[in-house]
Amino acid sequence: MGGFFQRQLAVYVEYHRDPRNTAMHVVGILLLFTGAVMPLTLVKVPLFGSEVSLAVILALPVLIYWLLLDLALGAGILAVSIVLFSIASTIAAQVSTVTMWAIFAALVALGFAAQAIGHKVFEGREASLFTFPSHLLLGPMFVMAKLFIALGFRRDLAAILAPLPTNSLSTR
Repeated sequence: MGGFFQRQLAVYVEYHRDPRNTAMHVVGILLLFTGAVMPLTLVKVPLFGSEVSLAVILALPVLIYWLLLDLALGAGILAVSIVLFSIASTIAAQVSTVTMWAIFAALVALGFAAQAIGHKVFEGREASLFTFPSHLLLGPMFVMAKLFIALGFRRDLAAILAPLPTNSLSTR
């Protein structure tokens, strides 16, 4: 799926050129994921003789999709997801139900707000999600690709994700 992923990423990056918008997406995606899985970590489902949280079961298809798109980036997202699942389940287990739902609402609202501000203020255009709904699934891959490139890995993706030159004729 490498060619498919690279084509999708090339379209996605056109809406995410500004580094400040990218930073807002890092924050937004982490908050959204943690908030979204938090209530689901409380629901346990018996599976093969043990209990698994509904959060893991529902996230599994998209985690597999990310691994299929790009094994290295997908593995990075899987590792981060494990940490975020742990954080979400710890918070949910330590607070009252009302507090957990308040934290859920705050995390989701702040996550969406961070990304909306990134697009409106720094990118100067609407989020790609409205034109390409599939970009909801590309955000984490984009962020992980940026991290890999910053660490000196994935030079094959660096050209796709490179910032526009300052003398560019971009429509931003």
